[in-house]
Amino acid sequence: MTRFDVEEVCWNRCYEAWRIERDKTLKVHLENAGIKVSTCNGSLLWEPWTIKKEDGTRFRVFTPFFRKGCLGASAPREPQPVPEKVEYCSDLQGNDNVSFLKLLPSVRWDRKFEPYWEVGEGGGQRQFKRFIDEGLPFYKDGRNYPAKPFVSRLSPHLHFGEISPNQLWHTVRNIDENKHTGHFCSELGWREFSYHLLYHYPQLPTKNLQEKFDQFPWVENEAYLVAWQRGQTGVPMVDAGMRELWQTGYMHNRVRMIVGSFLVKNLLLHWHYGERWFWNTLVDADLANNSASWQWIAGCGADAAPYFRIFNPVIQGQKFDPHGQYVRKYVPELRHMPHQFLFNPWEAPEAVLNQADVILGQTYPAPIVDLKRSRELALEAFQTLKQTKE
Repeated sequence: MTRFDVEEVCWNRCYEAWRIERDKTLKVHLENAGIKVSTCNGSLLWEPWTIKKEDGTRFRVFTPFFRKGCLGASAPREPQPVPEKVEYCSDLQGNDNVSFLKLLPSVRWDRKFEPYWEVGEGGGQRQFKRFIDEGLPFYKDGRNYPAKPFVSRLSPHLHFGEISPNQLWHTVRNIDENKHTGHFCSELGWREFSYHLLYHYPQLPTKNLQEKFDQFPWVENEAYLVAWQRGQTGVPMVDAGMRELWQTGYMHNRVRMIVGSFLVKNLLLHWHYGERWFWNTLVDADLANNSASWQWIAGCGADAAPYFRIFNPVIQGQKFDPHGQYVRKYVPELRHMPHQFLFNPWEAPEAVLNQADVILGQTYPAPIVDLKRSRELALEAFQTLKQTKE
């Protein structure tokens, strides 16, 4: 401000609590210096405070939030055209390269992600076009199959502002009104709902929205957690998902629900552990989406899945990886397993394991928990909450 003749400062609003406080402080500081401040909505379709019930209160259930609140509100703004000319002013005295800013890690672990992602606005636009051409025509049902290219893979580009939700919304809605375009827009609605929750409940990343879960008898087991993080649980569908995450920085949405359910319900580990691991490893890590999704799968959030809904990773694999392509890709130790036992190798006869070159406990882990018994223990734990409430 002392070296440049600044008249106005503009930025797009953020909705994390600490960023809201930071922006308030910055705004006061600039206005006290006689500088005009303008803030805009550049990352959401609707501002969180504009979507309300008829009585003016906030929503806590997704379907009415989206159908009555969002679709009943003014349509999201149309995307703005690309500026014809932008002039930048550098204050780094020529040192405006990435190495000077020290943004890259000293150990270039990030290079292994390069085959999977094209970073930047151009990459976001090209991925959106690929999705329109290849994924959207099969989206509603196809998005459940992790070996198929039917998900958008746009979440990192949305998170980093490389593509606008307004462009996605209006482009898709202008293509055709069918079950696939409608479902994709409802998924954008879930993103809006997560930000709605974070704005109204800033404690979302750390505190159960359903307070009865404060008394839940979580287990502390470091060995379980490490096995889950490394994809060494002995449950193929879970391990495939955790390895996809580690290798690519991404995990298919259906598999996120499977590995999340396994962590909090079969292992009885607190959802905070999963939320933090995803935050540290996902390229699309987003505070609102990550927190709301983990509370959803744990059963303690707004409009959450019932705690007694426990994903069976064997059945999920058989149903959504019907040819075993996903598991065999990320768990190559099992590539020779016959499909009958691919998702449950612990039930395979010794002769079948030998023929597939699998030695449980050596070439591939034995399951760290029994799925049936761990499900029973989870339901027993849930019953303690009911007793506490009564």
